[in-house]
Amino acid sequence: MNGTDRITLTDVTFRYDEAPEPALSGISAAVHPGEFVAVLGHNGSGKSTLAKLINALYLPTEGNVVVCGYDTRKEELVWEIRRRAGMIFQNPDNQIVATVVREDVAFGLENLGVPTDEMIPRIESALSTVRMNRFENSAPHTLSGGQKQRVAIAGILAMEPSVIIADEATAMLDPSGRKEVLETVRMLNRQKGITVVWITHFMEEAALADRVLVITGGKIQAEGAPREVFDRVEEMRKMHLDVPHMTALADQLRSEGMPLPSGIMTVDDMVREVSRLLCPSKSVT
Repeated sequence: MNGTDRITLTDVTFRYDEAPEPALSGISAAVHPGEFVAVLGHNGSGKSTLAKLINALYLPTEGNVVVCGYDTRKEELVWEIRRRAGMIFQNPDNQIVATVVREDVAFGLENLGVPTDEMIPRIESALSTVRMNRFENSAPHTLSGGQKQRVAIAGILAMEPSVIIADEATAMLDPSGRKEVLETVRMLNRQKGITVVWITHFMEEAALADRVLVITGGKIQAEGAPREVFDRVEEMRKMHLDVPHMTALADQLRSEGMPLPSGIMTVDDMVREVSRLLCPSKSVT
């Protein structure tokens, strides 16, 4: 990782053709190398538009998007940007193009012109990393939703990216599939230092990020560590967003007089803090 692996948006506005209002307006933000940043927002807030701008699927109407040192406006750099910043879409069926898992992972490498003798170990390594190597000869349509997303991730990994952009990548999955995909991406972030931009509407997923950006009405309305952002319970509700269940419960208990501290997001947090209040000498650590 180095400074050129960062993502920078400077005064970015994006307007769809003939739309009365811009989807994004005056957005400035940075994602640092190795960060796991969650982007929250209700439907139509602009968060998916942001993801497509980072991947150069869209170009800003105004302002600049720079990904890993490359300006997305420069057409000759688009393939390099997409090699360095791979994207996982909401529906895995829209991303899988081959009839065999191994061939699907090879697809991006073939487009990049990677020699066959170099492709083979990269495909094997990518499938092994997402724990899908035993399915390498399977037909993708026989896999679960979570497994299909892991194949899509393997296809990105084979191209050796610096960044993964996940646009509601767990939205169409059952709880088990959501968990396996999120755990896979978090592992890649922690162990390989891959930067992650995680677009979601699930608060529990955002709570695991290093930093959260909240977009409403095409603008960044809140930014910070998850505990800081979610503690602004009333502000989040005004933006028609929830907070983690334990954060909401802590807020309610405070309103009824229980002196709970800020920053409660999980059941373990709640158990620890309530134990300290009820049994100070036997508090859970």
